[in-house]
Amino acid sequence: MQSEYFAFITAAYGISAVAIAGLFAWILLDARTQRRALKTLEARGIRRRSEVGGRAGQDTEAAK
Repeated sequence: MQSEYFAFITAAYGISAVAIAGLFAWILLDARTQRRALKTLEARGIRRRSEVGGRAGQDTEAAK
């Protein structure tokens, strides 16, 4: 009885594993792309607002 469903269950697990592996690869590639974009922006002088001494801190002090 259980051998009738073996192919279906194996295929379902296989497809799920491939989908999860694909999502994992996509996340890794996107993270690398985002890091590269961030480096490019920082090289152009654009800093993150959360960074200490960044532009946002200067803007708020200038407004005082």
